[in-house]
Order: sequence, then structure tokens, then C-alpha cells
Amino acid sequence: MDKQKKTILVTGGCGYIGSHTIIDLLDKGYEVVSVDNLVNSTEDSLDRIEAVTGRRVVNERIDLCDFDALRQMFERYPEVSGVVHFAALKSVGESVQQPLRYYENNITGLVNLLRCVREFEVREFVFSSSCSVYGNAEKLPVTEETPLQEAESPYGRTKQMGEDICRDFVAACPEHRCVLLRYFNPAGAHESGLIGEAPGKEPENLVPIIMDAALGVRREVVVFGDDYPTRDGSCIRDYIHIMDLAEAHSLALAFAAKAPAGSCEVFNVGSGTGTTVLEAIAAFERSTGVKLPWRIGPRRPGDVVAIYANYDKAARLLGWQPRRSMDDIMRTAWAWARRWRKD
Repeated sequence: MDKQKKTILVTGGCGYIGSHTIIDLLDKGYEVVSVDNLVNSTEDSLDRIEAVTGRRVVNERIDLCDFDALRQMFERYPEVSGVVHFAALKSVGESVQQPLRYYENNITGLVNLLRCVREFEVREFVFSSSCSVYGNAEKLPVTEETPLQEAESPYGRTKQMGEDICRDFVAACPEHRCVLLRYFNPAGAHESGLIGEAPGKEPENLVPIIMDAALGVRREVVVFGDDYPTRDGSCIRDYIHIMDLAEAHSLALAFAAKAPAGSCEVFNVGSGTGTTVLEAIAAFERSTGVKLPWRIGPRRPGDVVAIYANYDKAARLLGWQPRRSMDDIMRTAWAWARRWRKD
């Protein structure tokens, strides 16, 4: 197989965002190889991808920190023409408790991957970044030119450092092209209800917590604070439907393929509007007809009051915009959660 067939290596391909991105890549005619060490995922995702697309994706169970194993994998797949890099540890709280583990995994894995990208002449590289790079932004909505503040966690610092590593890489190796996607709060599930978010541990994000409370897996949703300077007193976040986010990666690859050599572009991928915690609860109840048990609790230390994105640059250069609403997020997440918990 030659590189004209566009085989894409997706690291972290068995995870939530990686698996949905693989579905979008397959739908757009790419071949895909997954690399995932399964530390925070399972290969059940591959069965779900096959159920949706009818195509089986191979997963190479490799730790990116093992350079020799990674390099041997690249030798086995000389047809790879692009990389979408998700694989990283991502729990903010855990990163505070285990900073060295996060730096070793997230930074060493990226460096090893870029060494292979250079050696095997893989020209297009999409890096999964995060809104955490903005820290506590002084002005909203954030744009790609918003000055980055001090990261709130070691996880956030690994994303800031990862972006810098990508920029330095293409400056030194200008035959390559990088796209950095800063995204916000992915949520929801594929419309089929066959695949969605399946947290392996206690969920930390609002939408799966809402699903668990609605299903009785947990007693209630606690809203951490109702006295913030927002329209209803609860924190504001930017939620993006997982399939809108997945499409952004496919578009980023297409953009990188045509971008000038040595370019490294950054894009916000968000809804363009913020949603408060109370508005998210209302969207769930409205879109599903299910009454949710919830209560107001005290503020949670370290919570940012509000953050949401301006995505004008992505609309202009990638041709991307969010097409699904908060109600769509809740409706698809609920369909998936009922199926997943039953299984």
C-alpha cells in the first residue's frame, strides 16, 4: 500500500475521542491504524467502531515511551502518511498528585513519536491539545491569540510544553506540518448509540456524572457553587459534541496536507458559547424527559469561573463549525449510557 491511500496512525485510538475520530476518518475514506497501550481504555472500542462502520481497525498495544517498540511499529506500517496524537494521561487531579508520571508519559511519548515521524518521513501531524493551556484567561471568549496564563495543573503544563515541542520540531524539520487543536469539553456519543464515553474510573466530567445520576448509579449531581459571577451563578464551560470534535481532526489532516512546509497552526475547537452547569442540567431534562436529582454544593477549589472559545479561525481555515447542540449532546449521551450500563 502506498502513501496515496492515506493511512493515518491514531495514538490513543481506543479512547473516547480517539475512537470517535477513527469513525470519522473511516467515513472520509482514510485507512487507520490505532496505537493504544490500554492503560485507560479497552479494545472493546474496536468492536464498537466495527459495529458502526463495518470495518475492523488494528490496535498496536504499544507504550509510546518504549521507543524501540514504537519504531518497530513504524517499520511495520510504512504506508502511514499522517498521525493524530491523542495518547496522554489526562486527569487534572491525578496530575497534581503524580506530576512526574504525567511529565514522563506525556512528554516522552510525544518526543518519541516525533522522532519516528521524522525518521519515517510522515509529513502531517495533528496534536491533541486542550483549553487548559489558557489557564485562567483574562478575557472571554478565548481566541488563538489569547495570551496563555500559568497552567492550573501539571497536565495543563504538559499540553503547553507539547505545543512548544511541536513548534520547535517543525522549525527544525520544515518538511513537516503540524496542527494543534485546542479543544474544550467533549461530550455526547455517536448518533447510532453504539459507541460513546465509557469512563474506566469514577467520572470527573459533568455529562457522564449526569448520566450516572439519571441511571441511579450515583445518588445525585452536585453543582459546585451557585454564587459565581455568571448568569445563574454556576460555572460556565464550553461543551462540544464528540462527533463535531472528531470531524475537526479529519479536517485538520486535510489542512495539514495542503499547508506550507514547516507550518504549525493552532485552532480552537469549541462551541463558541458557554453553558452553565445549571443550563446543562436543564438541557438533559429537556432533551430526555428525565428528571435529574441534583443539589447545590460548596465551590470546588481550583475551578475556573468560565471559559469558552471563539472558533472563527477554524471556521475560516478548516471549514469547521459545530453542528450539534447541547440538547444533541445530552440526547446521544443518554442513549449510549443506557446501552452501556445495561451491557
